[in-house]
Amino acid sequence: MKGKLNYIFIFQLIALLFVTVSCGSDDESLQRIDQVMNIYIKTTAGQDLLNAKKTGSYTAYSVNDNNGTTDVAPVSVPLKMTTDSLYYFEYIRGAKRITKDSISPDNRTYTSRMTFSLRRTVNNQEVVVQDVMDILYRWTPSVFQVAEVKYNNEVVFTKEADEPNAINTITIIK
Repeated sequence: MKGKLNYIFIFQLIALLFVTVSCGSDDESLQRIDQVMNIYIKTTAGQDLLNAKKTGSYTAYSVNDNNGTTDVAPVSVPLKMTTDSLYYFEYIRGAKRITKDSISPDNRTYTSRMTFSLRRTVNNQEVVVQDVMDILYRWTPSVFQVAEVKYNNEVVFTKEADEPNAINTITIIK
């Protein structure tokens, strides 16, 4: 009887191994995720407005999710620096996405809205600028990506569905 149980156990183990291997996916079935954004803010003359050491630049900031579950819903958008000493915001995720439309089960768009509160000193007075960023995402079974970004209702970035994954670079001119 003990030998028969061993055969049944081995048979079950082989069946489980077969099911696991046969249900594996290939690269074609993986969804590409393309949502990282590097956001630069500069003057028309090219001055980096995120470098707090430069006169006229922003010295502090906060980001709020306008679709958050509460009025104050902070979003983590770290300030980073390139090897060329240019500062930028790196946004990966954090703001709530709202379904904008569902054209079909295999084609949807989502939107996020965030308010950037940028602080700087002008004539010894702290000035707070409130800017709004809208992000439109494209979702299909094969891709989830940033499709369009508006900053203060102005389109500052677009991406077609067939473009390859890349860090989406956005430059805001103020």
